[in-house]
Amino acid sequence: MKKERVIIGLSGGVDSSVAAFLLKEAGYEVIGLFMKNWHDQSVTLSNECPWLEDSNDAMLVAEKLGIPFQTVDLSKEYKERIVDYMFNEYGKGRTPNPDILCNREIKFDVFLSLALSLGADYVATGHYCQKSSFQSEAGSRVYQLLAGKDYNKDQSYFLCQLNQAQLEKVLFPIGHLQKAEVRAIAQREQLVTAEKKDSQGLCFIGKVSLPDFLQQQLKPKTGQIVKIPETLNTYESQSDEDQTLVQKAEKYHYTARDGALVGEHQGAHFYTIGQRKGLGIGGFEAPLFVIDTDVEKNIIYVGEGKSHPGLYRDTLKVTPEEVHWVRTDLMLKPGDSLEVLARIRYRQPLQKATLFQTQEGLYITFEEPQSAITPGQFVAWYLDNELLGSGVIA
Repeated sequence: MKKERVIIGLSGGVDSSVAAFLLKEAGYEVIGLFMKNWHDQSVTLSNECPWLEDSNDAMLVAEKLGIPFQTVDLSKEYKERIVDYMFNEYGKGRTPNPDILCNREIKFDVFLSLALSLGADYVATGHYCQKSSFQSEAGSRVYQLLAGKDYNKDQSYFLCQLNQAQLEKVLFPIGHLQKAEVRAIAQREQLVTAEKKDSQGLCFIGKVSLPDFLQQQLKPKTGQIVKIPETLNTYESQSDEDQTLVQKAEKYHYTARDGALVGEHQGAHFYTIGQRKGLGIGGFEAPLFVIDTDVEKNIIYVGEGKSHPGLYRDTLKVTPEEVHWVRTDLMLKPGDSLEVLARIRYRQPLQKATLFQTQEGLYITFEEPQSAITPGQFVAWYLDNELLGSGVIA
């Protein structure tokens, strides 16, 4: 009987290394592919070249496991779909999530298509998440994206834009394991990546100085930093029960007259809501946090302390074209609502919330006010440990 073929994205890290080992142990025909996503000299991402070391480690793991290995150059697609999108979003004063985009556009689109063209039955990654499925009453197979067993490493949030067709073809070999167990397997099998630190920075590229990166296309431009007093309680006005969802989801728009000038910056598009570092302003009792940016007027608004009311909202909106359901069978119709658990950033503990679907978009109201709800980031919603859908915050 012919073995099922799995092409795994070998990143040069311990997680994908162990995933490849487990697949081989399970009897699959395994092929390792390393994705080279960047070599554009016109935009310097880092003085280091982490992908060279990573590709070498991936090759050594493949040799150790006795599986075929090759490098595939996806840099053209990565620049068009990820980097250009990032520049565009930051230029608008929004904060994109390149890791989620990389999974949606590169790993589970371009890479998946390539793998299938090479005769793969499945693709696999080293993500800490799980997959299940059941047969619907209509007889079709419904796939479920579940959180990883290791709650501290759960990466389901990063896969929140996957669809049913992609889930059908993907395997997550380490999703049922704790990180410590993965390290132990790598050590036992003497894989070169056993002690390697987890990667940081842009997906499959490495650590990047984001301001330096952005300044290569978004030019510095001196502007004002305005400190907003706590007495301007924007959150209380938004949480008024008489207000509509539309009003509650609308971010308060400050003006320079609302506060006091406390410093200057080099471009509002380099900052994001909730940011603390990089302001270069001291002398206050508590740290200053960015509570809003205005890229058109090039003003940053800051508040003192992480409990400043300007950081908090309890309702956000996702426009109709940005609403994505992994479980399309549970999609809400206008007028429908659903109690869920939701998060607005990776590793945030799941929060109780309610979805309200309207003609104008999907509104999400949290039981507790949330800090630093940021346009351009993704909100993902769950039932128990199953990720049902996601959307870009308006």
